[in-house]
Amino acid sequence: MRQQISNFLDHAATRYTIMGVILFNAVILGLETSDKAMATAGGLIIALDAICLAIFVAELVAKLYAHGLRFFRSGWNVFDFLVVAIALVPAGGGLAVLRALRVLRLLRVVSVAPTLRRVVEGFLAALPGMASVFLLMGIIFYIASVIATKLFGNSFPEWFGTLGTSTYTLFQIMTLESWSMGIVRPVMEVHPEAWLFFVPFILITTFAVVNLVVGLIVNSMQEAHAEESNAATTDYRDEVITRLRAIEERLDKLG
Repeated sequence: MRQQISNFLDHAATRYTIMGVILFNAVILGLETSDKAMATAGGLIIALDAICLAIFVAELVAKLYAHGLRFFRSGWNVFDFLVVAIALVPAGGGLAVLRALRVLRLLRVVSVAPTLRRVVEGFLAALPGMASVFLLMGIIFYIASVIATKLFGNSFPEWFGTLGTSTYTLFQIMTLESWSMGIVRPVMEVHPEAWLFFVPFILITTFAVVNLVVGLIVNSMQEAHAEESNAATTDYRDEVITRLRAIEERLDKLG
């Protein structure tokens, strides 16, 4: 019985159905933010949301029954469990904020869709390498913030008056958001040599370190995809070997 339920849950049609319910529930949760929609069909929207939640709970219970304690060995199963559990917590009193967190159910589409799951797994695999990059970024930002505060703090206290404001301003410059006309050119009107500071900073942070982070993520995603392909090949090979052995045993019996 458990194996039958497990096979049913793993079937492609079941996965696509759950994915459809997740996307439909996302639309319902969006409609709940519209006063006009709630005034027109608030009861229907709430009922549909409850039906979606009931489907998620039924799926979760079925998985727990089919896999037992092995259910919690998968990080994606634990993720699904927490997302559904948040929706079941009473939203009254100090827990009212949890009602807004119901939209996290949409994230379940990540655990259902293999391609999205691969993206997340690649990102998580890149985190150890990214830690070193972020540490390097932090050192660069700290040094640049100290220099900017000392050089431009007196002339532009709203941008570089303190270490904190300098860090935020430099972060804005790194994102290339209104950095030229909004910040750098006004600074250069008072300090013409300021470009000697800002241009190297942008080259190092925006075009070097940030691209390094992107490269780490892409590399980890490729490795995750390669591992998944190798695992699929191994499973197929084992299945072929098993079938060949079964055929060989039948031939031996016939002989």
